[in-house]
Amino acid sequence: MAGLISKLFSSPIFTWWNSATIGTLLFTSRKGVKVGEDDQGNVYYQEKNGRKRWVIYKNGPVEASRVSADWHGWLHYTMKDAPSEKPLVKKAWEKEHQPNKTGSAEAYLPAGALGVVGERAATTSDYEAWKP
Repeated sequence: MAGLISKLFSSPIFTWWNSATIGTLLFTSRKGVKVGEDDQGNVYYQEKNGRKRWVIYKNGPVEASRVSADWHGWLHYTMKDAPSEKPLVKKAWEKEHQPNKTGSAEAYLPAGALGVVGERAATTSDYEAWKP
């Protein structure tokens, strides 16, 4: 019985880290107006009166770094018009948006990090281990 209850309360209905909660989905269906969608499939909404703005992530973790800079600006009221209506002008030197990879298999690990497979390179310093 305890396993069933813990499984139920860790389901996407009750947890925000997997997807939108049932409360967010109900609020969106009642008061939300779809404004646009980004290249990852995340859907952006605002309240009918324009007072609140939010995102419902498509797949994967609910992670703020998955929101691109232009949609981030719209969500935080930096820009009046949504990027779907008035896209930002991209500069030639700008790179494409990438979400945070920390904690995933694609995370950056510098040489010598604990997660790097293989032997650590020998040090060239004059370090000597302390011996009691």
